[in-house]
Amino acid sequence: MAFTLYSLLQAALLVVNAVAVLHEERFLRHVGWGSDQGIGGFGEEPGIKAQLTNLIRSVRTVMRVPLIAVNSVTIVLLLLFG
Repeated sequence: MAFTLYSLLQAALLVVNAVAVLHEERFLRHVGWGSDQGIGGFGEEPGIKAQLTNLIRSVRTVMRVPLIAVNSVTIVLLLLFG
C-alpha cells in the first residue's frame, strides 16, 4: 500500500471517528478525564488535560453530522474504486 494523500485523509478520518465515539461516563471518567475535573479559576490558564477534554467535547458536538456525510462519501469511494 502506497502512502498517498487519500490514505493520509483516511487515517485522519479514523482518528476523528475515534475521538467522536469516546463516551465520557464509560471511558473518560475511568481514566480521570471527566467533565468535572480540570476546572480552573478566573485568570488561570487551563492545563493540557482541560484543553484536551474541551477538544474531545467539541469534536463530539460539532462533528457529529459532518462525520456521517464524510464517512458515507468514503464508503462510496471505497466501494467504487476499491
